[in-house]
Amino acid sequence: MAENRAFLIVMDSVGIGGAPDADRFFNDGLPDTGANTVGHIAQARPLAMPHLDRLGLGAAVRLASGLEAPGLGAEPRGLWGAATEVSPGKDTPSGHWEIAGVPVPWQWHYFPDTVPAFPSEITARICALAGTDGILGDCHASGTQVIEDLGAEHIRTGRPICYTSADSVLQIAAHETHFGLDRLIGLCEGLAPELHAMRVGRVIARPFLGERPGEFRRTPNRRDFAIAPPGDTILDIAAGAGRVTHAIGKIGDIFSHRGITHLHKGKSDADLADHLICLAAEAEPGSLTFANFVEFDTNFGHRRDIPGYAAQLEWFDGIAGRFLAALRPGDLAIFTADHGNDPSWHGTDHTRERVPVLGHGLGARAIGQVGFSDIGASVMAHLGLPAPRHGKSLI
Repeated sequence: MAENRAFLIVMDSVGIGGAPDADRFFNDGLPDTGANTVGHIAQARPLAMPHLDRLGLGAAVRLASGLEAPGLGAEPRGLWGAATEVSPGKDTPSGHWEIAGVPVPWQWHYFPDTVPAFPSEITARICALAGTDGILGDCHASGTQVIEDLGAEHIRTGRPICYTSADSVLQIAAHETHFGLDRLIGLCEGLAPELHAMRVGRVIARPFLGERPGEFRRTPNRRDFAIAPPGDTILDIAAGAGRVTHAIGKIGDIFSHRGITHLHKGKSDADLADHLICLAAEAEPGSLTFANFVEFDTNFGHRRDIPGYAAQLEWFDGIAGRFLAALRPGDLAIFTADHGNDPSWHGTDHTRERVPVLGHGLGARAIGQVGFSDIGASVMAHLGLPAPRHGKSLI
């Protein structure tokens, strides 16, 4: 087992509906009941995803929600099932931590959908750190729309654009050259401890470029300052046992860079895909690779772009095929997600959904309805390492 390698790939926001508590989570004041990211995309336009469907994607959608997903009708040849989250959130840290064996043990702090959204002491702290006489935004907003609306005023006044959403987050957008990228990152890093003490999950730096409305575009230099997990994750356990761990994409930020030997970043999911395929060939025996592919969520889910999301799913399926072809005997690869972001849904926030669990390396195996933490426990079992405190192995 010490020679076995494991690859855990999170397709950010690729939910499959059916969350039993979706009625407790909201978009624009309406419950998430019935949201289904993959299912509704497939109903809008049949999906061609032969590699992930052969592992069991279509079967997982049917298991999770009872919905037929046009184009996804293959007989499963891999490990397949659907996972349900217990953490009280539908955001990135909640989903990833629970997958890694640490369900969130507290209620996150959320900012109200009011103007202003932030308490005066937080606004004053931002101004002090930024050296400005005020902030812009101070509301719930779409990240792309808020820079379109306020980018010019930001350039003129120097005030940072501060906004939030239905997630436990405070995001700060600023121009990379007029405000300064290092200045923005320093502002978010300095603010983060105060927000974490309030149980706000993340402070996110959102740099952008452009000189006028219609030209403003976010850059790839985003930085997340996430609260640290409150227990040992699969990364901590693997690193503590002397195993090499590889983190691709946002994984380093999500886990506060704990338990990570090598960090692999990129300007796009295409860059991250190159890292994943390279590691399929080169990762060390006994190693753990943990990857996040975020563009499903950021580029298409929040923007409610059904055709774009469909195209991204099909592109990623091609990447999955190349990756799977490069794996070695004894490798385990699991594809899953952290939450949903149904592009057909009202609002612009994440949606509370079950997620697929699709495994390569163990043959055809139906695992049924499982918990998020069972995914991490299964990875540890394959590596011959102790399980986290939560979850049971599926293998």
